Amino acid sequence: MSMANKLTAASFSERISSLRSDEELKKHQRYFKFVADDQNSDDYFIGVRMGSIFDLAKQHIEMPVDEIEKLMESPVHEVRVGALSIMGQCAKDKKCSDERLKELADLYLRRHDRINNWDLVDLAAYYVVGKYLADKPRDVLYKLARSKNMWERRSAIVATAHFILKQKQVDDTFKIAEILVNDREDLVNKGTGWMLRAAGDVDRNRLLAFLDKHAATMPRILLRYSIEKLEKDQREHYLRLKK
Repeated sequence: MSMANKLTAASFSERISSLRSDEELKKHQRYFKFVADDQNSDDYFIGVRMGSIFDLAKQHIEMPVDEIEKLMESPVHEVRVGALSIMGQCAKDKKCSDERLKELADLYLRRHDRINNWDLVDLAAYYVVGKYLADKPRDVLYKLARSKNMWERRSAIVATAHFILKQKQVDDTFKIAEILVNDREDLVNKGTGWMLRAAGDVDRNRLLAFLDKHAATMPRILLRYSIEKLEKDQREHYLRLKK
């Protein structure tokens, strides 16, 4: 069998299915907020260790984009984890061409309907979308930030990790955080707090100014994530401001 024939959605899905275990399924049910094992559902877990999926994805980073999209269409959550892991690991690879990166970013944005949990967002929003937009207009992130879909909102903020970590640029992080600062979803708040914390490593004064403005009214989980790296007295100060 040629390498091209091995890099198919069908082959990958078969490999994933062979790794399933009841013990791992129980772990997923404890760990993930959104989890199901009902195989009549459009989104269910079968019980595959995430590390095994990531290892398998490394072997498939050259999978054609149309085959990756087939993986994204799977109702099996771990198969979609594989799809997003392939995308993220491919984007991180120095051999990933600009054309390939564009194809992956286009796929991520076009099929966001199949990216419906925090783990799927985090596997590729930073490495694929953020990297692709590094030297381009970022209007799409602001559109995502205003979406009714909570996972699109999380994508908007998590994608800015690339700008923070690789470019030491935090403008978009703080601007998008302003849009999301009163979000009602914990998993959006956690993503926003995570990025604010990272942005604070680059520009601490900007983070403090953001907190001065919003600490009293932002969701508590967002506040706690944002202040994790501050000095103890600063953390206590902002927590006291929280109404």
